[in-house]
Amino acid sequence: MIILAVDYGDVRTGLAVCDPTETLASPVCSITQRDPARLAQEIAAVAAEHAAQLLVVGLPKNMDGSEGARAEKCIAFATLLQELTGLPTQLQDERLTTVSAHQALNQTNTRGKKRKAVIDQVSAVMILQDYLDAKKHNL
Repeated sequence: MIILAVDYGDVRTGLAVCDPTETLASPVCSITQRDPARLAQEIAAVAAEHAAQLLVVGLPKNMDGSEGARAEKCIAFATLLQELTGLPTQLQDERLTTVSAHQALNQTNTRGKKRKAVIDQVSAVMILQDYLDAKKHNL
């Protein structure tokens, strides 16, 4: 199954997709869009282009596992995406994915504007890979 992951942000949103065997997550693009309705339409187009069958949206929980205002925004956006695309949508805990993405980019010495352009995609890849690994191990 092809799965599209979304790292939803107020300004930039990163997207990643997996291969049909659900083994490897790869970056797709970052979308710069502040309007949630327009952003959802753009993501729907990318989902259709990649023939996605499932959407996974990152859920930014607090370190204690609780859900704050940002998580509520992501839940509402996931609902909007599901209604717009008709695709099933899952939420995936994304705690520390941005930190991990920054560490990965540090290792490749990606800095400045280039880093800003790809950080959301790398976060989306990590969200999707965590989802795939958990699914594989029935977590």
